[in-house]
Amino acid sequence: MAKNLVRNYKEIIDIEDRFGAHNYHPIPVVIARGKGIFVWDIEGKKYYDFLSAYSALNQGHCHPKIINALKKQAEILILTSRAFFNDKLGEYEKFVSEFFGYDMLLPMNTGAEGVETAIKLSRKWGYEKKGIKSNRAKIVVCENNFHGRTIGVISASTDSDCTENFGPFLPGFIKIPYNNPEALEEILKKNGDEVCAFLVEPIQGEAGVIVPDEGYLKKTFEICKKYNALFVADEIQTGIGRTGRLLACDYEKVKPDILILGKAISGGVLPVSAVLANRDIMLVIKPGQHGSTFGGFPLACVVAKAALQVIQDENLTENAEKLGKIFRAEMKKIDSSLIELVRGKGLLNAIVISPSDNLEAWDICIKLAENGLLCKPTHKNIIRFAPPLTITESQLSDAIKIIKKVFAELN
Repeated sequence: MAKNLVRNYKEIIDIEDRFGAHNYHPIPVVIARGKGIFVWDIEGKKYYDFLSAYSALNQGHCHPKIINALKKQAEILILTSRAFFNDKLGEYEKFVSEFFGYDMLLPMNTGAEGVETAIKLSRKWGYEKKGIKSNRAKIVVCENNFHGRTIGVISASTDSDCTENFGPFLPGFIKIPYNNPEALEEILKKNGDEVCAFLVEPIQGEAGVIVPDEGYLKKTFEICKKYNALFVADEIQTGIGRTGRLLACDYEKVKPDILILGKAISGGVLPVSAVLANRDIMLVIKPGQHGSTFGGFPLACVVAKAALQVIQDENLTENAEKLGKIFRAEMKKIDSSLIELVRGKGLLNAIVISPSDNLEAWDICIKLAENGLLCKPTHKNIIRFAPPLTITESQLSDAIKIIKKVFAELN
């Protein structure tokens, strides 16, 4: 038995490389423990977590209120499937619907499932409410989007890494430039009778924390209303306080017709996603037409409810807004030829790295890890910084010192 124990970095990385699919390229740090905004590797080295599992850990690692809810429910009832009622789903659906101001919730598990659900719901609404002819419904999406990895979702993608050699793809998507309301109106003028929805990220996270111009969401929402198309917001990464508002759409007082949530809705403890809409949209889905064995399972309901309560009780949305402004201001003070641009909202931020023959964002992330701060590049020239929203101003100041030190050394 002892011979099978994995003891060091090389063994752990080698065994994953041998037995695991090569569908990720991790920073070579082996994490063994997490608490709050910190993680520790197998050798006991402590790091600031500035990725938060792609914003799933808004409440930090192993938040005690969420973990206690998990433990308590795990000893009572975990899964029933939706073949029966359970005593946790209804109260969860009520809580979350009222939390975000919607009539109804459809529970799923992963973010990609949430997006797939929103696509199906939009199409069905298009046929049954808008009167689109059979098999003609179209959904407008934005270039450089990231909505997940399923075949249906990557059919909406323009990223060759997502699409190359995975076809044929799902028809029915029209791709337009992001941050361009005129492009949306032009499409709807031409194809409005067949467009059921506009699917958009309020901030494009995987594209590099692309923040649209002020007014973009409001304009596109109004265009959708003009042509009777649903405005569908993918807030899987931007929602739950991350950008300094409960939802990023709240910055422009836009209430999506369909809202997609995931990641931090469970505090990173379980895979949980949710699609919210009002009754006139949601009830086009009838029994037997969509579902998931695990969607809305009791354990997930209890955990997600606790996770959202933490966001509210600890004022994490307000903390994200305040500390995000400090972070961007400090990053802009860094005098480095390596930094081309700083952007973001709340505690979802990015530094765009200037083109270099011998240095990419990956190299800077490795150097940051060596100095005790974990983050990850998106594309070759962008570093995303997204710590848990539980971070304090003092901790943020310490992390900023690490970032400044690394850029000073590399400069």
